[in-house]
Amino acid sequence: MNGAAKSWVCVALLGQWMFAVYILSLYAIPLITGLTEQSAAASPASGHTKDAKVFFSHVLPAVILATSGLLQLIPTVRKHFPRFHRYNGRVFFILGISGALTGLYLTWVTGLRLSDVGAIGITLNGILIPIAIFFAWRTAIQKNIATHQRYAVHSFFLVNGVWTFRLYLFGWYMVNQGFNGNTATLDGPVDIFISFACYLLPMTLAELYFWAKRQTKASAPVWIIAVMMSLGFVITAIGVCAAAVMMWWPRISAVFFS
Repeated sequence: MNGAAKSWVCVALLGQWMFAVYILSLYAIPLITGLTEQSAAASPASGHTKDAKVFFSHVLPAVILATSGLLQLIPTVRKHFPRFHRYNGRVFFILGISGALTGLYLTWVTGLRLSDVGAIGITLNGILIPIAIFFAWRTAIQKNIATHQRYAVHSFFLVNGVWTFRLYLFGWYMVNQGFNGNTATLDGPVDIFISFACYLLPMTLAELYFWAKRQTKASAPVWIIAVMMSLGFVITAIGVCAAAVMMWWPRISAVFFS
């Protein structure tokens, strides 16, 4: 079970850093180098100055969240770099809440959604983010470390729900070699399922992991959880490969090599 958890952390860290490079290449670097038109063209809110600013305030902090967020879950980092863990956690919490609020604004105020039904799952994701972060912060203040770790892990999965959604969606595309229960507006049965599973599945596995760690001896349920976590690692690995091949690299190459 620990091996499955460590394997997941490794592949997730790789996927997060690849996603950070994608955001930097597509949005941040063009803005920094003065290519504002190119950066604006990549934004789904192009043509609306106010909405575009909200979009960039939503997507650019993802670079920080992706490069340092997962480090919060690594015990060695928490043990040997406690000050970094505390301050990095505060940054993660603040940017996570900001991302949730701007995401909800972009979805329901500006109308940057493909369909109402398809946006319900991710909307619930955005609503749950500040709730989980509040309890993670409060339990940290109370020095209730065990409970804090649980809420912090749930906060991580919720903040990264949209990232995980892309992994699951493109992993599904790769396995099926195209659409299968999907639509162009992301309101097909599989799309809707993934919009909830992208955060509920990792959160469920996390709770099962915490439960198994509390057991004093190995048992059949513990082994079942270990198998489930191994399956979660496989799904994430497929998703990272699929997103890199089908979305991140093609869009980066289109910007720099077209």
